Amino acid sequence: MATLFHRIKANLYDNYLTENPNDFAARVISERTLNISEICQAAVSRGSADGTPQEMEHKVKLFLKEMAYQLCDGYSVNTGYFTAGAQIRGVFDSATEQFNPEKHSINFLFNQGDLLRKEIPGIQVEILGVADSSLFIAQVTDVKTGAINDIITPNRNLKINGSKLKIQGNSTTGIYFINQASQERIIIDPTDIVTNNPSEIIIIVPPLTAGTYKLQITTQFSGNVPLKEPRTTTFDKILTVQ
Repeated sequence: MATLFHRIKANLYDNYLTENPNDFAARVISERTLNISEICQAAVSRGSADGTPQEMEHKVKLFLKEMAYQLCDGYSVNTGYFTAGAQIRGVFDSATEQFNPEKHSINFLFNQGDLLRKEIPGIQVEILGVADSSLFIAQVTDVKTGAINDIITPNRNLKINGSKLKIQGNSTTGIYFINQASQERIIIDPTDIVTNNPSEIIIIVPPLTAGTYKLQITTQFSGNVPLKEPRTTTFDKILTVQ
């Protein structure tokens, strides 16, 4: 049996992906998101890296910058911990059609590598039980590109799947995009909500500027009887407007 070095905590939520009304899906509870500086600080503190955190951070940023450069030249990358490569999305209507940014897009796929996979037997998973609130966003799909939990396209449809998502209640309820650089909260015009169901909402993405965003939903929906106070869920994935 593998020695356990790590621990992941998770809550159970209603599983909207199956027809069984009694099963659940586990969602990892993220302690918080670490940036490059914090990871370097932790590595030096644990004694797993030489030099200072600042020196390590500088070299890591140089590596990532060069990796991005090579990915943009069409190379694939295999660090051992993850693999990465460019992907072109969109339909080409003929054998002679060229790439058109208006209908085609480029994104990068990252997948776990062998070295990271070898760490999995050392992880202990602790299920804390069924989450108190069953309001959650499970998956976001950009209808134009087919991208899942990644790219979103302004002025095009976005499909949001999850549990008890239906927008209902007072004027504070709604769907928001939070700009990660400015923290500006952009609310979706109610008329741009195309489908408003408990397990699926389809919206028209507002004309967001390029950048990264968090998706947030606030609602009083709870089933037959609306909640007295709105509750909010924030999707744990970063969404990107190119």
